[in-house]
Amino acid sequence: MSSDTKKKLLIITAVITLIAVFNILNLGQYLNLSYLKESQAALSNYYHEHQLLTIVVYMLIYISAAALSLPGAAILTLAGGALFGLFIGTVVISFASTIGASLACIVSRYLLQGWVQAKFGDKLQKINDGMEKEGSFYLFTLRLVPVFPFFIINLVMGLTKIPIKNFYWVSQIGMLPATFVYVNAGQELGKIDSLSGILSPGLLFSFVLLGIFPLAAKKIVTRIRKNKGDA
Repeated sequence: MSSDTKKKLLIITAVITLIAVFNILNLGQYLNLSYLKESQAALSNYYHEHQLLTIVVYMLIYISAAALSLPGAAILTLAGGALFGLFIGTVVISFASTIGASLACIVSRYLLQGWVQAKFGDKLQKINDGMEKEGSFYLFTLRLVPVFPFFIINLVMGLTKIPIKNFYWVSQIGMLPATFVYVNAGQELGKIDSLSGILSPGLLFSFVLLGIFPLAAKKIVTRIRKNKGDA
């Protein structure tokens, strides 16, 4: 059996396992914001009693959703902020989202090349051109400035030549600022227990961050590119 065949069998096994875990644990219910809001008190109580187990289960849910390119990453991130708080939530979600993204990239590279090419071929050419011109820095800008949805980046990057280890660490760093902003928003949303809470300074500040972050990130990337051109 060739090494490529072994890789494909390993990836297929991993995908089947993730799908099985997702269905057996009925993890889809956690991708609903109304469910999370209704269950917030119960989830918080459970987390305080079983912190490590809650984090492990949450990471499995997040990794599965990201690896299978399922919708709901933003909801899960907000929920993580509400449940874990800013520091723990940022660390947990940063690793879970990057691991899940890397798995999605691997699945695309070894199993879904034809489908990804047919579905996102127009975006693939643009990303290939960017990777050829700027290398890993282009991936960093895609993570920092969300021109494309993250799940598309994961899948299309699987068809480029970027090493998975580079994809992982660049994604980990590039997604960290946005993760922090969304976790902070989730933490503030988790504090709302009445309509008056919507006007709290913390929540308003979080919404401002959500709005200005893409603009600020774009300016930062533009400045970096300009400096590189002047060098």
